Amino acid sequence: MRTFETGANRNNDVNKLDYEGFLNPRVLECFAKYMQKHSVTSLGQRTSDNWQKGMPKIAYAKSLIRHTIHFWKIHRGYSHLDEDSKSFVTIKDLLCAILFNAMGYLLEMLKEEGEEGPIGFGGDLECPVISAKASSQDDGTIHDNNF
Repeated sequence: MRTFETGANRNNDVNKLDYEGFLNPRVLECFAKYMQKHSVTSLGQRTSDNWQKGMPKIAYAKSLIRHTIHFWKIHRGYSHLDEDSKSFVTIKDLLCAILFNAMGYLLEMLKEEGEEGPIGFGGDLECPVISAKASSQDDGTIHDNNF
């Protein structure tokens, strides 16, 4: 039990997730702006939660690696021209793209492991950790999850 100078008290927060400490509102706002900017496509406007409907992990992985290489180029002082927009990519956009693909991949893993997605957790409240065993994917490739 915690007691404050005012006399008010609350339960101990030792084992509670500290979102306020783990996340940063400026980073989340930057990411939300990136997502808003990329919600408009040639087919129209995507809903903000469109990505949560699910995509193959391989699509997230390929995009994550591609954006990471582009980030690395800019980090090393090179520029990167986006083939679609014909404009130079910013490091902020690439970092947001990396976040997007990492979160999408993680969401698909959580779904496979029995999590109920963004609505709530099924059973254990702990986030499953990456298994140390190798797994076979639909494409027949063996992926070593022990990294």
